[in-house]
Amino acid sequence: MDENPETTQAVPSDEHSSAGESAPAGGASSATGLLDRADPDEARATPVRREEIQMIGDPRGRIAEQFRSLRNSIIALNPDGAPRTIVLTSAVEGEGKTVSSLNLAIALAELPGTQALVVDGDLHAPAVEELLGIPRRQGLADILRGTCGIDAAIRSTSIAQVSLMGAGTLPENPSKLLGSERMRTVLNSLKQRYSYVLIDTPAAMSISDASLLGAIADGIVLVVRLESTPRPYVEQTLNDLEAMGGNVLGTCLTGAHPQ
Repeated sequence: MDENPETTQAVPSDEHSSAGESAPAGGASSATGLLDRADPDEARATPVRREEIQMIGDPRGRIAEQFRSLRNSIIALNPDGAPRTIVLTSAVEGEGKTVSSLNLAIALAELPGTQALVVDGDLHAPAVEELLGIPRRQGLADILRGTCGIDAAIRSTSIAQVSLMGAGTLPENPSKLLGSERMRTVLNSLKQRYSYVLIDTPAAMSISDASLLGAIADGIVLVVRLESTPRPYVEQTLNDLEAMGGNVLGTCLTGAHPQ
């Protein structure tokens, strides 16, 4: 389970070589976005409580505004065809990707006429349902096995315009299911139903699932915890994701100390 929710900036993939370096004690802007030519060592975040979904708990707060800025930056990458299926992953566990997935989905769902779906693609240690405080039931793994349909696995939530597809019954070999042609078919179907589909995945360095899903999604956001994730881990993860055909949109920086 990936619980650290602090989020700030995301830098474009061509700047990722320094994203994992421990940030200096000083700090610059706390604004969020996929910033052009940003120096990630200057990015600062505002820490919040673990497991807090800021877009719900403090929708007018600083962190919520940072997620809205991140949303706007993703859309601005290509206004005529913004990435609509987005994988969120990290190099290692504990970077904040699960909470970031939910917060970004809520920010996207604020746009007029937008419907967002959060998919728990972690078929090893799913966490989205627990984070939302709802019981687990059939989900992605069951669809991929052919034991339930898409409609049966999609759940409404108390969050306006945000739906959920949980991980479902955990399989013995998640990579086999996620790497199947049926996974591609399911994702294409979800893309037709929803404005945005955000997929929370396991940490990429320990499990190949994020690379498999990233290769068939429109884009990938790598969540990196400042002052924690070693730079070589970030570089290796980004290189591995791109080598598998993934389109890395940027690096979402989390967990720095306030200015």
